[in-house]
Amino acid sequence: MLLKKKITIALAGLAVLGAAPTYAQGIGHSFFMRGSIVGKDTTGTVVCVGKADGATVGQVLEVYRVESTPGPSKTPGAGFRRVAVGHVKIDHIFDDHFAHVSIADGTPKVHDIVELRRK
Repeated sequence: MLLKKKITIALAGLAVLGAAPTYAQGIGHSFFMRGSIVGKDTTGTVVCVGKADGATVGQVLEVYRVESTPGPSKTPGAGFRRVAVGHVKIDHIFDDHFAHVSIADGTPKVHDIVELRRK
């Protein structure tokens, strides 16, 4: 009987540890939603943020551009920075992964990062 109880507890512990990556992903998505501007079509600018990300019509997303910094970097990957370049507003979500946006301000371009920070 004691062995059966120990096995049950061990299996429960393994199940919790196995689910940890899922919990970690959920934590990140509860604080921000991130995608990028993937292109333009006949109806406007398209971002890869959609229903699956929790997007809703009317949300305003911050837009960032990744730029390289001049000169040699002291650590790997340190030669880049994010620069705020404007905002876009979600006009229409057309599936789980994509939405049409309009430019609210600034100079967003294809490949820029879009992000909603939840407070």
